[in-house]
Amino acid sequence: MTQAQIILSGILLLALFLQAFLPSYRVLVVCAGAGLSCLATTLLGVANTSRILAEVPWDVLIILVTLGLVSQLLAASRLFDRLALVATRASRGDPHRLTLVFAVAMYGVSAVVNNLTALVLVLPVLHVLLRLGGTNQRYVSWTLGVLLVACNLGGAATPIGDFPAILLLGRGSMTFVGYLVNAGPATLVALGVLLLVTALVVRPAKGMPRDPISAGIARAVMTALHRRITLDRRIFWPAAASLLLMIAAWLFLPTSLGVGPELVCWLGASLALLLNRGLGERLTRNGLEAEAVLFLLSLFVMVGAVRDTGLFELVARSLERLPLSGAGQLFVFLLFAGVLTGLFSAGPSMAALLEVAESLAKRLPPSAVYVGLALSVCAGSSLFLTAATSGPLAQALTERADIRDPEGRPLRFGFFDFLPTGLVGFAIIEATAIGYAAWVLARAG
Repeated sequence: MTQAQIILSGILLLALFLQAFLPSYRVLVVCAGAGLSCLATTLLGVANTSRILAEVPWDVLIILVTLGLVSQLLAASRLFDRLALVATRASRGDPHRLTLVFAVAMYGVSAVVNNLTALVLVLPVLHVLLRLGGTNQRYVSWTLGVLLVACNLGGAATPIGDFPAILLLGRGSMTFVGYLVNAGPATLVALGVLLLVTALVVRPAKGMPRDPISAGIARAVMTALHRRITLDRRIFWPAAASLLLMIAAWLFLPTSLGVGPELVCWLGASLALLLNRGLGERLTRNGLEAEAVLFLLSLFVMVGAVRDTGLFELVARSLERLPLSGAGQLFVFLLFAGVLTGLFSAGPSMAALLEVAESLAKRLPPSAVYVGLALSVCAGSSLFLTAATSGPLAQALTERADIRDPEGRPLRFGFFDFLPTGLVGFAIIEATAIGYAAWVLARAG
C-alpha cells in the first residue's frame, strides 16, 4: 500500500469507528473526517477538493431528500395512524398475532418511507398495546427486535425504501424494475422464515396468559384514541398520486430519454409539494433532512478520496486472487459485507463496498452481486442494535414508553436485549443473500 492509501483509508476507518461508538456525534465526526480527507488528498497530490466534490453522487442525495419530503407528506395525512389502528384490530390484542401483524405492517411501511419515519409513527401504538395487555421482558425483546428486522427488510425490498437500494438506483447500478423484481421476493422469503422461526421455535409469547378481557380493553382504548383521527384526503391524494406517477415513470419511461431516477424524484416531489402549497412550503423550508444529507455528503467525500488512491481497485484484485471460484469469491465478499455493516452501519459500508462490487459485477451477473450486497448490508444492519439508525431510536422510544410487567418491573430494550433477535435475523438474511446469489449464478450457468 502507498502512503496516500494508508493515510486516507486510516482517516476513513477512524471516522467510521468513532461515528459507530459515538452516535451522538456521528455527523460532527464524519464532517471532520471529510475535511481531513480533502486536506490530505491535496497535500499528498492525489486530487483536489473540487475534483472530489465533482465525484460526489449528487443524484443519490437528491433522491434521498425528495423521497423524504414525500414521506413527510404521507405522514402528515395521518395515513400511518390509520394503518396502525388497522393493525391493532387485525391482531385482536393477542400476543401471538401482535408480533406477526405489526412485523408485516412495518415491512410494508418501510418499503415506501424511511425506517425512522416508520418507527416514529408505528412504534408508539405498539407500546400502548404492550402496556395495556401485560407482558414480560422476553416478549418485549423479541417483539420489538422482530419489528426492527422487518423494518430493515422492508427498506431493502424496494429501490426507494432505504439508502443502500437508493444508492444502487441513483448510481445506475440497477434499474428500478430490475431491483424490485429481484430484491422484493428475496426479502419476503427472509421475512417469512424469520416469522416462522419466531412463531414455531422461539415462541416469545409462550407462558404469557391469554386474557381476552385485557385484549378487548387494549383494542377499545386504541380505537378510542384514534376515533377522531381521520385520513386527511387533501394531503394524502396529491402525495399518493405523485408517488404513483413517480413509480410509473421508473417502470415505463425508456432509458433512451435520459430522464434519470433523480429527475423523476425531483419533479414528482415538487408536484406533491405544490399541490399542498402551504404545507409544501413549510416542509421545503423546515422538513429537509439536513443531518442525513450532511452525513452522507461527508461520507461520499471520504470514500471518494480513498477511491482516488486506487485502494478499492487493490482490494478488488486481492479478492480476485483468492484461490476460489467466482462464486466463492462473491460469497466471501457478501459475508464480509454483512459483518462490516454490523460494525459500521449500512451507509458507510454500502458506500465503500459498492466500489468493490462494481469490479465483481464485470465478471459475474450484476443482479447476484448488487442484490446480494443489498441483502448482506440489510443482514448487517440487523445484527446489532447500533448497526442501524432505527435501533437507538427504538431504544429511546421504548424507554420513554415506560413499559412494565404485571409485577411493576420496568422492561428494557437495550443492546443485549436485542442481540438474540439480531443474531437470528442476521443468519436468516445473510443466508438469503448467499442463497439468492447462488441461485442467480446457477441460472446463468
